[in-house]
Amino acid sequence: MAVGPEAVRPPETGAPDTEETSPSSQARTPRSRAGAAWVGICVAAIVLVALIVFMLQNTQRVLISFFSFEGMVPLSLALLIAGVGVGIVALVIGSVRITQLRRRLTHERQR
Repeated sequence: MAVGPEAVRPPETGAPDTEETSPSSQARTPRSRAGAAWVGICVAAIVLVALIVFMLQNTQRVLISFFSFEGMVPLSLALLIAGVGVGIVALVIGSVRITQLRRRLTHERQR
């Protein structure tokens, strides 16, 4: 530790030292669940706004026939119900596959 005038001298204002960190070389903040949830909520809000605009623009009534059921519903509602139905089918199929893989993994770990 120097006690002479070098220790009290203010830092030089010349060219930046190579050891200093610039904003691009600083370590990034690790991603968190809260940040991921925030991004998910933002995306969901944008999708919801788009869905509302879609529903407001497609209010004409259409005839829907399903087996022996018939009815007149707004086009946007019919498409929304169809989309939710497809989502439910995808969830069921995905859940069955995940269950199969978990059982297989559990069975292999027991060996």
